[in-house]
Amino acid sequence: MNARYLKKHTETLVKEVGLEAACAITGKSKATLGRYYSDADEHGDRFMPVDAVAQLEEAAGYPHLTAALAELRGITLTYDGNRRNSPPDGGVNADVVALSQRFAMLMGEYNQAIEDGKITVNEAKRLLRETLELQRVLLDMKLHLEEESV
Repeated sequence: MNARYLKKHTETLVKEVGLEAACAITGKSKATLGRYYSDADEHGDRFMPVDAVAQLEEAAGYPHLTAALAELRGITLTYDGNRRNSPPDGGVNADVVALSQRFAMLMGEYNQAIEDGKITVNEAKRLLRETLELQRVLLDMKLHLEEESV
């Protein structure tokens, strides 16, 4: 198990929801939530309980920890933010346009990031955000293609 990887995704999940909101949702203190994603040696074996993960992922726009766990096991998840019972909107053509736009945004961010020859932490975070958005568009496209192939 890659503890550092899981802790980074825990931090992303908490920050997406917002620290104050995450405390209210889970009933955990700021300090406790911070320990779940701390890189400090004394917190290396502390991870967020599954019930808290489920509560936060319900409030977040993306299941960060669930996806991270799946990736660590080599499992591919299909994420549908609209829930499986509601059909995805748009279609493959709209997805292709969105895919092109997101890829262009990712390449723009990458071009800016490498101008000085190194990628800073903030630049890496922006690249990661764009990569996640690109992944979401690809998943929508996959759903639309699956829907059309039935």
